Amino acid sequence: MTGPAAIGAGEGGEAAALSLEGVTKRYGALLANDHVALEVAAGQVHAIVGENGAGKSTLLQIVYGTVAADAGRLRVRGRDLDLARHSPATAIAAGLGMVHQHFMLVPTLRVVENVVLGREPRRRGRLDLDAAAAEIAALGERHGLRVDPWRRVEQLTVGEQQRVELIKILWRGAQTLLLDEPTAVLAPTEVGDLFAVLRSLAAAGKSVVLVSHKLDEVTAIADAVTVMRHGRVVARLAAGTSSAEIASAMVGTDAASQLTAAAPGARPATASRQAAAVLAARDLVVPRDGGGRGVDGVSFELRPGEVLGVAGVQGNGQSELALALAGLLPVRSGRVLLDGIDVTAAPTGERLARGLGQVPEDRLLRGLVPAFDLAENALLGRQPEFTARGLLARGRIARHAAELIAASDVRPPDPSLPAASLSGGNQQKLVVGRELSRPGLRALVCAEPTRGVDVAAAAGIHRRLRQAADSGVALLIISTDLAELRRLADRIAVMYRGRFAAVLEAAQASDRALGQWMTGATA
Repeated sequence: MTGPAAIGAGEGGEAAALSLEGVTKRYGALLANDHVALEVAAGQVHAIVGENGAGKSTLLQIVYGTVAADAGRLRVRGRDLDLARHSPATAIAAGLGMVHQHFMLVPTLRVVENVVLGREPRRRGRLDLDAAAAEIAALGERHGLRVDPWRRVEQLTVGEQQRVELIKILWRGAQTLLLDEPTAVLAPTEVGDLFAVLRSLAAAGKSVVLVSHKLDEVTAIADAVTVMRHGRVVARLAAGTSSAEIASAMVGTDAASQLTAAAPGARPATASRQAAAVLAARDLVVPRDGGGRGVDGVSFELRPGEVLGVAGVQGNGQSELALALAGLLPVRSGRVLLDGIDVTAAPTGERLARGLGQVPEDRLLRGLVPAFDLAENALLGRQPEFTARGLLARGRIARHAAELIAASDVRPPDPSLPAASLSGGNQQKLVVGRELSRPGLRALVCAEPTRGVDVAAAAGIHRRLRQAADSGVALLIISTDLAELRRLADRIAVMYRGRFAAVLEAAQASDRALGQWMTGATA
């Protein structure tokens, strides 16, 4: 059931859809990929899993040509590609297509314009969008990816934007699809829809290679699983392997029992509902970029040690709520209160000084400066604490960074490395650790705390968030991971079209109930 699978040529000896041999990539002293071998058969959904920093995303980027390998061999359907000259253009020409974790769409352009961008069809010298729109509509019907070709991307839900990304690579002739964390931004119902599409594509003879940290989803969709650790392939597993067995291969121990012990269960109701609110919103209205209301009259009170979860399909106001609470978006009307003090018009720095921390939804855009080293990123928002006579105290900064990196298990543990060199999961651990370590922390607004984080690291982040709540910090956690919200929250508010459509006790909030409120199916 769990032995190495023959992940290679299809039936009848036909060439593998994708084959890698000896692929190696080094960043200074860090060996990101160490002589990796991989074979993906035609018509197969093949998952690549591993801890943060295992080399999964680097491998996908090498295959797609956005990262240059130092050595190795790449074959696509029996044809060798020159890795020394490989690029996205040669990848597309060979039938490879990639959907990145962060979508590569232009929000102000229409769907059809995004799909053809860089390959604009022309008729008699003029742009012919009508023909492309008809092809897009036909592709959507054929593969269950229906979307209006003439709508602007900024008007689409996240799930619809992902459909556009898939249509774009299919329109360009992709036979092998490379997907990096494809379910990270999707609601449960959208995950099911995506999996139906992937199965349909595989049944039509296309191949799918996906990177994921969600092992229950891997076991549900994958025909084969490759496990990576420290840049190497350490296991090749067949369909039917359990998530506990995959986790064990990932970390090299009996991970199932360790992670079960490390991950907290459902949160007991320990926070006092009688204490004064630490963080509160009163009839909050926040505009959305491009017009309309992102937040439309939201009110809540969050008391010491209380955890309020916020669920919802992306695009329903969660992002605007988090940014407004942190002082990064202007409030049209309503109030934000911190320990009873009106901070609606207060800048972010003042809110930080009063004890409000923030883990942003997009760590690269708002949580880190990728070009700065880890030590510099560890003190963002706290520069005055590490300044003496107008100069940064480098010794104290280095000691603080070393302590934070150790406490947060950031790998590799080198404060001099640029943040851009870390895997996404290790970047996230640094951001969460920095916010939790702020002195005088009273409340934390935490958006997608474990997005792109492996199962072991997610358990560690959950444990630290619970410890913060137990110490009296009020937490507002926004997440598309419903299991995460049930594990951490006292109550779960569902945002739909800018409002709290429902507020449920976490213990009674089933996937079905939450999913109905999230999609507007419940009146």
